[in-house]
Amino acid sequence: MEETDAVVIGAGPVGLFQVFQLGLQGLKAHLIDALPHAGGQCVELYGDKPIYDIPGVPVCTGRELVALLLKQIAPFAPHWHLGSMVSSLAPQPDGRVLVQTDTGAMLLARAVFVAAGVGAFVPRTLKTEGIEVFVGTQVFYQSLPTGFDTAGRHVVVHGGDESAVACALDLAERSPATRITLLHRRDVFQAPDALLQRLQHQRDTGRIVVEAVQITGIDTTHDHLNALRVVDAEGAQRALALDVLVAVLGLSPRLGPLADWGLAMERKQLVVDPATFATSVPGIYAVGDIVTYPGKRKLILSGFHEATLAAFGAAEWLAGHKLPLEYTTSSAKLQGLLGVAAAQS
Repeated sequence: MEETDAVVIGAGPVGLFQVFQLGLQGLKAHLIDALPHAGGQCVELYGDKPIYDIPGVPVCTGRELVALLLKQIAPFAPHWHLGSMVSSLAPQPDGRVLVQTDTGAMLLARAVFVAAGVGAFVPRTLKTEGIEVFVGTQVFYQSLPTGFDTAGRHVVVHGGDESAVACALDLAERSPATRITLLHRRDVFQAPDALLQRLQHQRDTGRIVVEAVQITGIDTTHDHLNALRVVDAEGAQRALALDVLVAVLGLSPRLGPLADWGLAMERKQLVVDPATFATSVPGIYAVGDIVTYPGKRKLILSGFHEATLAAFGAAEWLAGHKLPLEYTTSSAKLQGLLGVAAAQS
């Protein structure tokens, strides 16, 4: 069990800015997200799309915004728990909250901040009977684990969007000894022209084979997945042998266990006090698209405002009194926290 000042649930833009605001209050944070990377919905849905309503930034993509936020929170060195979901929140007799994740982390926090957007983004899974047994050994969702050896193996990448094409290309370009099949119901892929041109090149060289089929079942021997049962547009059925399957079917938001944490909710959103963004449970705050209050607007800009008030609300609740307002332009204390005091002196 680790003790910490704060736990922030959700590493999208609002969760990242929450870490920054907590850092200005002198509060260290652990950051939890279901995705294996920072950025949340902003990266998944707007990764390469322009965003025009961030103050002082005329235009940036989702990835660029997240990169800037990561740079901004670097002085506060949050402890990361990526690829993890919170399985339980349990208020303790001393006022702290015990946070447990599905990967076994146990964090005892003085305050918790839920910045879960519309929920945790989790991979869409295959509904093929019996395939769940092989998840984590031969079947993976969205990507292969870091360091997974594919040399000499036949890897089937299943999906039809940009992420699936990028996954197949990455394998083809960095793993020459890997056989790669890109499987989709049609020989049509939703991806930028640059990726499609690279895909065509890999097809022309024989590095990637495209199969326009649908999965109908699996062939197994004891505890080994041998092949996918597939059918083409003409109804012809056959077995497609493989060693590894990477299903890149996109992500979907789910509330998951959040609905069971005993927090007051309204239409699947957390009810908060808009002065402090405290929830109905002392010590637990919520910001971003997951919250509701009179006048709420689901904008990144609004989430930044909410994270600021939540950090002040939590800091004053923990201190037991109102705190003075300080400014980063003139406060030696804040500049020290940011690590810029020496540079400006």
